[in-house]
Amino acid sequence: MNQALQIDKVTRVTMVTVMLIGAFVGLLNETLLATALPSIMGDFGIEETQVQWLTTAFLLTNGVMIPISAFLIEKFTTRQLFITALSLFGLGTIIAGLSHTFELLLTARVVQAAGSGIMLPLMMTVMLRIFPVERRGAAMGLAGIVISFAPAIGPTLSGWLLEHFSWRGLFYVVFPIVVLAIIFAAIFMKNVTERTNPKIDIISILLSSFGFGGLLYGFSSIGGGHGAEGGLNMVGLAIIIGAAIILTIFILRQLKMKHAMLEFRVFTYPIFSLSLIITMIVLMALIGAETMLPLYMQNTRGYSPLESGLMLFPGAIVMGIMSPITGMLFDKFGAKWLAAIGMGIVTVTTFLFTSLAIDTSYTFLVVIYAVRMFGLSLVMMPVMTAGLNQLPLEWHPHGTAMANTMQQVSASIGTAILITTMSTMALNYQPEVQALQGLSEEAAVQQIEANAAISGYNAAFWLATALSLIGLILTLFLKTKKQETVPQPDHSSSR
Repeated sequence: MNQALQIDKVTRVTMVTVMLIGAFVGLLNETLLATALPSIMGDFGIEETQVQWLTTAFLLTNGVMIPISAFLIEKFTTRQLFITALSLFGLGTIIAGLSHTFELLLTARVVQAAGSGIMLPLMMTVMLRIFPVERRGAAMGLAGIVISFAPAIGPTLSGWLLEHFSWRGLFYVVFPIVVLAIIFAAIFMKNVTERTNPKIDIISILLSSFGFGGLLYGFSSIGGGHGAEGGLNMVGLAIIIGAAIILTIFILRQLKMKHAMLEFRVFTYPIFSLSLIITMIVLMALIGAETMLPLYMQNTRGYSPLESGLMLFPGAIVMGIMSPITGMLFDKFGAKWLAAIGMGIVTVTTFLFTSLAIDTSYTFLVVIYAVRMFGLSLVMMPVMTAGLNQLPLEWHPHGTAMANTMQQVSASIGTAILITTMSTMALNYQPEVQALQGLSEEAAVQQIEANAAISGYNAAFWLATALSLIGLILTLFLKTKKQETVPQPDHSSSR
């Protein structure tokens, strides 16, 4: 049965509020340190390659914890797991703020991510559990506010805070919010998820950790492996191949287990699989703007990190406002036409970013990015909710864990592909001699470097446009509201 748990309205509202706060601070920390890295480098006397691990380690740990979350949700009560996740995150936050060495700060980020990686899948599972099918769109729309808004405001918020405080202030601001969330969770959180008490399978945990972690790290290495030489990062490629082999073993093991740690049979539901593919494509295209535009603005145009963050801010506001509205529209009309319209907008606006120039106006960037985020708001949560609605209740923890894991992987792959495309095209740029006439040697070199970089950004956006177009075509295969039926299958034969 795919029915919601019957709980009173006050309990539902308080639980959702507490979980949204927890997920917000968790996701905020993915990007909060983005503008603080130079200050941390100066304080600890480290290089850029080292300081980047503060972001990489957080994302890797997140990527490792999310697949394990399905097992944890079935092993522990809702209340136990959420308070533990918040406590881990809070512990990591205060240690980070007090860190006197880089190694301690890095450890603190890993502890933070261990808690953060549990919160989002748990929140989505709880929402699917406590809201009936006809109201899940609005509920997931609330989750969409957090998922889209928190990472987007991270660079802007940190840029503002760093103008008044040291980088430690970023953690000190977050910590009281976490403490309050723990107190509220202890008071209001109820146990709503079903405990099946699965046995701990250490081999599955290890295979999942090395497989998904290796995949994320491998693509991250390849994405950053095109420097001045433009050569393929063979170490990153080897890690990807090794991780793929480990994941294959992991998947085969899950399919043979009576009670899988991560249930891959969710892919036997066609709409869930299609929804996940669309979501992954959308995220890969989304990374194009969120990765390329700040690089273009700061490295090529000379804007400050704060100005770059502010450029993205209106788009985050638009998506935050639209997420609950889109959720209500989904409950009324279904995902198909919302997603098709949204992907149409994303495709057109991504195409408009393929003609960036050295004099592209700030206003153009702000407006087109905001419209693009409006389109994305029509796609992300409706498509994901449509897919999760197809799963039986007992598979919701596995569905949310799978969806969040694939989002992490697709974002990593998208970053790697787009940065590789950008750097390769920039290196192969052939300058127009006529355009350099009358310039000094230094000015000519600067002009060539700027034009080469811009050609790389435009090439990356062409690829993102192609991905968006594929996503648009796939949305046409989704079901309309009238076609959607909630399955109630018997899984006894597949166990």
